[in-house]
Amino acid sequence: MTKIPQDLTRYQRHFSEETFLQKVMKLAKKAGEKVVYLALILYYELADPDVPMKDKAILVGALGYLILPLDLIPDFIPIAGYADDFSALVAAYRMVKGNITENVKSNATRKMSEWFGDVDYASLDKQVEQAAEEGPDEQ
Repeated sequence: MTKIPQDLTRYQRHFSEETFLQKVMKLAKKAGEKVVYLALILYYELADPDVPMKDKAILVGALGYLILPLDLIPDFIPIAGYADDFSALVAAYRMVKGNITENVKSNATRKMSEWFGDVDYASLDKQVEQAAEEGPDEQ
């Protein structure tokens, strides 16, 4: 049985659907498409009723960290500001990736299209998978 990392689960209380979507819309242009796409994949994975509770705890922790106003690297710092957020998202993605369905990715791409217009999803998928394989710090 995989133990849920304490550093992810302690942010659960900061997560709610409303605050998550509001924060993601605000950070969309600043953080970049890769961060937003990964956040949306995890968000829609969380909404999937077939996801085990252990995985839901991981997802809520990572998404809660993303919307937390204060974190290790303040979000207002150019370029580096979302590095810790992306690392938390990648860590969660690595843990739940086996459960992510095409429907989840389809929901994420639909929301991305609504917010960004035309997006190269093949490239985004490749970047997310590469980050999951190599680790977020190597991106």
